[in-house]
Amino acid sequence: MKHLEVVGAVILYDGKILCMQRGDGKYSYVSHKYEFPGGKVEAGETHPQALMRELREEMNFDVSITEDDYLTTVNHKYPDFEMTMYCYLCHPASPEFTRKEHINHVWADPKDMMELDWAPADIPVAQMVSEKFSNT
Repeated sequence: MKHLEVVGAVILYDGKILCMQRGDGKYSYVSHKYEFPGGKVEAGETHPQALMRELREEMNFDVSITEDDYLTTVNHKYPDFEMTMYCYLCHPASPEFTRKEHINHVWADPKDMMELDWAPADIPVAQMVSEKFSNT
């Protein structure tokens, strides 16, 4: 089974978390689900480098990420592939970005995040983030 190494950004701005909604995709089980923005790690990239590149490519979003921003790792097996997702907490200077690859987004209050329909691999991260930041 194919294994992907991916990165995800938990973007916190003004007490809200950025949640991105996928469009139609190759796999119906993640189509239209919410996720944390990010993508695949390319050869030779560190996880923070991959995440900064993905955010620039997918959202015109420039944010500085270091290993100190590491939050958690999730391993998930979908029917067609497995993935390991390395998640980082990001504090952008501005909430401005361009939605290029997603059909919708929500700046959610952490206590309301679990009301969204999350992609299965993102659920444990969303639960952790909701619990961690609901009282801030």
